Amino acid sequence: MNNERIITIRSLHKTYGKGETANEVLKGINLDISNGQIIGYIGPNGAGKSTTVKILCGMISDFTGDIQVFGYDLKKDATEIKKHIGYVPENGALYEMLTPKEYLSLIGTLYSMKPEITDDRINHFMKYFGLEKNIDQRMDTFSKGMKQKVLITAGVLNNPDILFLDEPLNGLDANSVIQVKELLTSMAKQGKTIFYSSHLMDVVEKISNRIILINNGNVVADGSFEELKATEAISLEQLFAKLTGNGMSTAETEELLNSLKGE
Repeated sequence: MNNERIITIRSLHKTYGKGETANEVLKGINLDISNGQIIGYIGPNGAGKSTTVKILCGMISDFTGDIQVFGYDLKKDATEIKKHIGYVPENGALYEMLTPKEYLSLIGTLYSMKPEITDDRINHFMKYFGLEKNIDQRMDTFSKGMKQKVLITAGVLNNPDILFLDEPLNGLDANSVIQVKELLTSMAKQGKTIFYSSHLMDVVEKISNRIILINNGNVVADGSFEELKATEAISLEQLFAKLTGNGMSTAETEELLNSLKGE
């Protein structure tokens, strides 16, 4: 399965609104994505990251361009594609009056999974995330981190070939972040493709074997971190600021702080 192309994106455009208020968010994205990759999909706010992910998940259909996933045309065969993907949103809407077991069982039913397989996977993931004692507790009492663990479980419950994540670590403590990083790395070793959108540059740098930087609706960098930084000994965070033009210099930061002094 090595280097098998599973996603092909050609001339992807997406515009919100019409006329003078039209906002072209994606301006002709072209990408080829293979299995077994952990892709860090990064960019400033409003660059088009979440829009790209939602299009690939079949949540936004009014785009122009051609997208093939597993050889299926996304516009014609979105339902078939959805059988093989998982999605962890930044702010997912849980049915908080349900328990984790009830909610995840519902997810399993939507994927037409056998109940015994669903139950086994739920038990394993709740134990993995330290939620086995909360499995029958209503989620309206949960912390943000606990809810996020349930969302991550829901995203991988069907053992997807492609996992899309949009800021998946929100609300997680340090130990849980390590667990999720290990989970994603292990999935990639099994040939799964991880499409990871985040603002946490240190995490993206550590787990991604390919980084795609999008700015103002265009791909401005694509490669491994080592390839992107080339001969410059800088961090991904610094590289991000340099390529997007959104970084603030040390002098500017000092000037900002000086403005806070005095009355």
